[in-house]
Amino acid sequence: MLYYLFTWLHENGLPGSGMFQYISFRSALAFVIALIISIWIGKYFINFLKKKQLGESTRDLGLAGEKEKDGTPTMGGLIIIAAILIPALLLCKLHNIYILLMIFTTVWLGILGFCDDYLKYKARKEREKEIARLKAINDLAGIEKLKVKSDKDGISPRAKLAGQIILGLLVGAVVYFHPDAKICEKADTKNAITPIESAIQISNSDVVNTHNVFDAPHHSTKTTIPFVKNNEFDYAWFTRWLGDETGKWSFIVYILIVVFIIAAVSNGSNLTDGLDGLATGTTSVIAVGIALLAYVSGNVIFANYLNIMYLPNIGELVIFISAVIGGCIGFYWWNCYPAQVFMGDTGSLTLGGIVAVSCVIIRKELLIPILCGIYLAEAVSVLIQRYVFKFRKKRHGLEYARAHRAFLMTPLHHHFQKKYQIKFQNKYSDESIQNLFVGRYESKIVQRFIVIGLLLAVLTLVTLKVR
Repeated sequence: MLYYLFTWLHENGLPGSGMFQYISFRSALAFVIALIISIWIGKYFINFLKKKQLGESTRDLGLAGEKEKDGTPTMGGLIIIAAILIPALLLCKLHNIYILLMIFTTVWLGILGFCDDYLKYKARKEREKEIARLKAINDLAGIEKLKVKSDKDGISPRAKLAGQIILGLLVGAVVYFHPDAKICEKADTKNAITPIESAIQISNSDVVNTHNVFDAPHHSTKTTIPFVKNNEFDYAWFTRWLGDETGKWSFIVYILIVVFIIAAVSNGSNLTDGLDGLATGTTSVIAVGIALLAYVSGNVIFANYLNIMYLPNIGELVIFISAVIGGCIGFYWWNCYPAQVFMGDTGSLTLGGIVAVSCVIIRKELLIPILCGIYLAEAVSVLIQRYVFKFRKKRHGLEYARAHRAFLMTPLHHHFQKKYQIKFQNKYSDESIQNLFVGRYESKIVQRFIVIGLLLAVLTLVTLKVR
């Protein structure tokens, strides 16, 4: 909204109002606004959640320091969502299809995650009342049954997956069919003009002249593939067996792949949200990488220099992602160890969806295994644990499978947490001392994961040149 206001003021001669025409200025402003909102709102929102007793009910995982987190306010993802949407609505071009997609993604997954968190809260309240009643009649067996059922609170996995699939279908269809969601490929690298000549063309025209540099904008199922010289892969390859009909039906494969990516990354983010500050810290780093990829993809000079596809109108995404970075860092202020608020599924599903959709619309989704390597490791650790346990149980029996798990615990961050706990249990007999050291190492695990995430983000950017 401010963008349109200052555009009008610029057209009417107000000095300084032209700053809003620059993506770099609006991105920096979006970051600052999001950061201030998340820090400022966070304090009041946490107090509100405490008054409403909207606290997290931690599961009994046998981890030191776990009980201290019981009752910590959850649904803090609403802080992140507000910090993202407010600057986006103020500073982005709201007629841009990519921004509309990102806003829809944020709201859709925010609602899905909020419903899950709220249903968990309602179920916990009802369970507490029932436990109090069972304690009064000394029904210990009934109490244990209720504790087992706590893992099934909230939205069912099928309903959650259905919401992600619907989003994936919509995003895939819009990216492929919408008239403004097009790509420009290099026309002829031998005759391509230099970045300096491109800069002259841009300075002489309000509309970027891509003559002799890129083909005309067109719909495509192509994406960027890392470490390959001709770094584009067309999903139509999967339908080559159709012969002349390949191009006609390739969009179906593309949409299905988009659905899978959104569901996988969103759930990977959800699994990562297990230690104080882990999800917000790693997502901040990932978002910085996405912002840089979006900027070079939406700039004809950098796209020409890096020999990647040029995406008209994608530059606005940098502003939105800058708000995501600011919102995550501001939330980290309250979420770092010891956390004063948890984001819950409201935040983790939303952030994962934003990351996935952003990578899809900048045609860099095949870089996700590198850029989102932390998400991937967390999700893969769960799958390995599950299938190794099933295999060993079938082959050697239940007791052997329990004694020979692939990891001490999953997701992966709990494996390292448990590892440190065992170390200090063997060293110290006092439980309070154990909790102290395990808490300190929980923070260390988070910081090391963030450092690894930073290295992966740098490696992702390097793939644009290393082919």
